[in-house]
Amino acid sequence: MMKEYSCKTQTILYIAILGTEAMPGWQRNYLTLLAQRDLPAWGLPSKPQMTDRLFKMLAVAHGTPWNASAIGQSLGLNYQTVNSYMDYLEGAFLVRRLQPFHANLKKRLVKSSKVYWRDSGLLHALSGISSMDSLLSQPWVGASWEGFVIQQALSRLNASGAVCAPYHVRTSDQYEIDLVLDFGTERWACEIKLTADPKADDLARLNKVADLIGAEQRLLISRTQNPLESGTSASLNLPGFLAKLGERQRKL
Repeated sequence: MMKEYSCKTQTILYIAILGTEAMPGWQRNYLTLLAQRDLPAWGLPSKPQMTDRLFKMLAVAHGTPWNASAIGQSLGLNYQTVNSYMDYLEGAFLVRRLQPFHANLKKRLVKSSKVYWRDSGLLHALSGISSMDSLLSQPWVGASWEGFVIQQALSRLNASGAVCAPYHVRTSDQYEIDLVLDFGTERWACEIKLTADPKADDLARLNKVADLIGAEQRLLISRTQNPLESGTSASLNLPGFLAKLGERQRKL
């Protein structure tokens, strides 16, 4: 069985030794090493040049519905081959395909998974981002934040031993929930916004979709400095969200 290759741990160690000025060059070298040595050793049949191109295309696709046919057309591969390559990348804990939530609802649901890089530092390196100012000027910075929050939440739950199935929800009329946490006994609907000033309308829109799936908790996660909680709804920042997950586990 392939063991987890922790990009985040490697990054933290590297910063401790050499400092942040060496980033993102080290991250690009790390991806090159994966494409040329580690992934082929684990059985990936793709040539390193093809794997590198796939990495870059997945950076563009981060936070969007997974479309193996479109990726395959750009790479000159069929969708079955692209999906098989993705299986290896998921097995190496590089990317995540967040599955769609399935339920018998009145609204039609989009059935595509969404793809995310687990380590946002690797995403930024692939996209040529080397500073916070550069990142914040990108049109996809919201998707980067979304993927970062999802990874932090699922990592926290995994470390605590929680049994939880993660999903996303998107309806055909563009209503969505970025992260659904299904604990078996309850569901949490989590919407993620980059803004530091979330609006009441954001929480109202979340509640509308959360009602469709019967979510017991409705959480709006942003960069707010003024967290609010009322009943089953809350507007939280990331530390507050992670604390709430930890509190749930402690009560079990």
